[in-house]
Order: sequence, then C-alpha cells, then structure tokens
Amino acid sequence: MSDDSSLQSQDARQHILLVTGLSGAGKTTALRVLEDLGWEAIDNFPIRLLGRLILRPDQKGPRPPLAVGFDSRTRGFSPAGVIDQVKALSGREDLLITTLFLDCNSGELERRYNETRRRHPMAQGRPVHTGIHAERELLEPLRRWADAVIDTSEFATNQLQQTIRERFAETAPQDMSIIISSFGFARGTPPLADLVFDMRFLDNPHWIPELREQTGLDEAVGAHIREDVAFETAFTQIRDLLLTLLPRYQAQGKSYVNIGFGCTGGRHRSVYTAETMAEALRAEGFSPTVLHRNLGSRAADQIEGPPA
Repeated sequence: MSDDSSLQSQDARQHILLVTGLSGAGKTTALRVLEDLGWEAIDNFPIRLLGRLILRPDQKGPRPPLAVGFDSRTRGFSPAGVIDQVKALSGREDLLITTLFLDCNSGELERRYNETRRRHPMAQGRPVHTGIHAERELLEPLRRWADAVIDTSEFATNQLQQTIRERFAETAPQDMSIIISSFGFARGTPPLADLVFDMRFLDNPHWIPELREQTGLDEAVGAHIREDVAFETAFTQIRDLLLTLLPRYQAQGKSYVNIGFGCTGGRHRSVYTAETMAEALRAEGFSPTVLHRNLGSRAADQIEGPPA
C-alpha cells in the first residue's frame, strides 16, 4: 500500500480521546475546550459501555472525534478493566484511541478543594488529603499507561485551556464566528455579548419627528447619525480596537465572538453602527453575521426617555 493510501486510511479513522486523571486536576476544563475545538464531549461516562457508544466497523454514520471523560467517580470504575477494554478496541483499524491523564501534585489539589469547599469523592468524611492519596494510588496504573500526561500543578485555568488547544488544534474550526448585534438598553442587555459598546452618547434620531418611525437601516437616519461630530472618531476607535482584538481571539482558539452595540431603544443608533461596523470588518476580510434584536420594537417615548 502506498504512503498516500495509508494516510487516507488513517484520516478515515474515528479519533477517540479518553480523558481521565485526579479529581480537581482539570478534566472538566479540558473537555470544555475540546468541545469548542469540534469534539463531541461526554463527561462521567460509564467507561465499560465505551464499546456500545462507538459505531461498529460495518455501521454507517457520522464519526466525529469523540472525547470521553471518566474518573474514580464513574460507576463500575476499574483501571485494569479500562486498560483491557481499550487494548481490545485499539485492534480495530477504524479507530484511533488516545488516553490523556491529568495529574496535579497533592498540595495543590488540597488547596483547590479547600478553596472551593468541595468534598473530595474519595474522602468519605475524612480529611481531603486522605481522599487524594487514596485516589492517586487507585489511578496510578492508568497514569503509567496513558499516552499523554499533563501536570496542571502550576496551571491557572486559562493556561490549561491553552495547552489543550495547542495539542488538539488540528480539530479546531477554520473560521471564528463573529456576531454583531444591535439592542436597546431599555429592553435589557444581551447576556452573551463578549464586547458591548454604548452608542447613547450620539444624538438620538428618535426625537426627530420624520426619523422616529424609521430605523438605522434607513439612509436618512444614517445621515443624521453621521452628522454628530463624535460619531466618526468613536467609530474609528472601536473599529481599530476590534481589528486588534479579533486576530488575537482567533489565535487563542475562540470559536465565537459576540459584539453588541446598544442604544436606548435598539432601533436607530445601535442598528446603524452595527451595520456600518459589519461593512468595515468585511472590508478587512472578516465575515460577521448581523442581528438586530429590537429592530421591530415599537417606537415609544417612555422607552427613549426625555430628549436631551
């Protein structure tokens, strides 16, 4: 078989990553990052059922990369049984199975548990360090057998996230999704926005009778907003900030960036700024999606407040 055909065969295999380790070492954090990178992630899965979870070689269907988290809390957990099961599954030519073990020194684990006031799963009413010691002895065979070991003793959460991204970056989506939304502060701030810009410093078109029933999608409203001497300077500064941040977010493996522009009612200033910013980002090679949350809302003086 040629090298090219061997490579194609390898690429066709389903990638399965088993994530285990000491409680408190960062398994949940690692699985969340893997999910962001495009893996299907399952935590606290009964590992003895792994064979049932995976499609048989003769079964057809999507085979996305699969990350399975388990530890000493998992029902029926047995390190020797896990090793035997994975050895048997590794004989299948349609699978590529890797085991990742997250380790951490006992002193740091004890500090984390004391700081969060969580109970260690193996302490059973005894001091935390007793549970940590018992779990370390139980998991030692898995640690020795694992394909990769990451020691998180000196890691902050963001450092572990970055380490996982670097090791599994090849599964990350190629494009970062950018969502630009407009909204009205009087109708609530969007809960998922990463960046929020308040455009209420601009002159409000709502108080111009002929513009009140129009929106930021209408040219007359846009022309009125552009006449405000503060608009061009502020818009340029926000655009330049986004052009600085977006490539950095992408390099950090961020899958989504939600950018919100707000005004009082969410119909004029925020809508125009969001649309104009989307055009500016497209000119720089980005592909933002634009959403207008309150565009269809009724124009109401009570919402807008008294004119300035």
